[in-house]
Amino acid sequence: MSDSIKVIVEKCIGCGLCVKVCPFSAITITNKKAIIDLTKCNLCGACKDACKFQAIAIFKPQMAKKDFSSYKDVWVFVESERGKISGVSFELLGKARELAADLHSKVVAVFLGKDIKAKAQTLISKGADKVILVDKPELENFISENYANVISHLIKKYKPEIFLAGATTAGRSLVSRIAVTIYTGLTADCTGLHIDKEKRLLVQTRPAFGGNIMAQIISPNYRPQMSTVRHKVMQEASEDTKRKGEIIEEIIEGSFIDGRVKFIEFIQEEISKVNLSDADIIVSGGRGIADSKNFKLIEELAQTLGGAVGASRATVDSGWISYSHQVGQTGRTVAPKIYIACGISGQIQHLVGMQSSKIIVAINKDPDAPIFKVANYGIVGDLFTVIPLLIKKFKETKK
Repeated sequence: MSDSIKVIVEKCIGCGLCVKVCPFSAITITNKKAIIDLTKCNLCGACKDACKFQAIAIFKPQMAKKDFSSYKDVWVFVESERGKISGVSFELLGKARELAADLHSKVVAVFLGKDIKAKAQTLISKGADKVILVDKPELENFISENYANVISHLIKKYKPEIFLAGATTAGRSLVSRIAVTIYTGLTADCTGLHIDKEKRLLVQTRPAFGGNIMAQIISPNYRPQMSTVRHKVMQEASEDTKRKGEIIEEIIEGSFIDGRVKFIEFIQEEISKVNLSDADIIVSGGRGIADSKNFKLIEELAQTLGGAVGASRATVDSGWISYSHQVGQTGRTVAPKIYIACGISGQIQHLVGMQSSKIIVAINKDPDAPIFKVANYGIVGDLFTVIPLLIKKFKETKK
């Protein structure tokens, strides 16, 4: 139901002020009373503000409170490729356990594919209380339309309270279709999730306005509450092979296959030399390195430590290094054991992508750089002096 507007006849004297300010010519005066043409009005409120007699009111209809008592459990979509379960799914199972504990509910893994029954116990070991399994030849290859049809059917049947998926290419493609089908809200690219216990709401945190603020979003009027979550921002739950759980095998029949889409061939992406997501040590360069040729210094330090090379968006936009190295809101989200930021000021857009690192070391000549607020260790100094000294010391240690 949408907002509406009305003229309070008893207060209106037909002065015409509202007619003058209406930008849509939606108001006329008849018998000394204002008449609003609702087909022209867009509820801008100009007439209400102009009226000295408070004769115009804009009101919001009261929505009937919905009963969500039948919705329960925290669901996680299990993403896999070529038979291997994605790491982001294990991260989500870990976070789902925290959310489910606050809601006094269970964690349910939703797993679709072909010949996948043997992997269901792994999901239980990683935190699932239940695994809803749909094992069909037609689901061997991920096709978002088909997966969305099946999962939408399962959601309508079981009514989960929360549904989580990775903010990956597959996850983004899938959940947007599900949200439209079941008519619910969706928050994309979340970097934080927690439960408002009093209201039983999922509070979803994500960067907004180009990463300049962190917005907290809720979905109070629809269920399930749906989120996609960035890879490497949540911690995996430790594996417990003794955990017990329930495996529910769903037999889906009928027209869940979208005939407009057909799987033709899987073309393996060429493996990049940069594997930021799995690196234990990352050395990143920012605008402070001054020139593309100076990335050789970053590369040498990374090579000495057996790590990968990262970069800030500023250096990628300047053409100093390829996008595959970019860490941040519009690049990769990483969580290495050690993250060394060289000449990076530490704007929120970059911090979003690396703040989950276990140890953060910052090298910057500006003592007031924001990066030092999140760093475990800070070195205030010229990186062109500091980094060669570090390389020399690390090489001596290796000998």
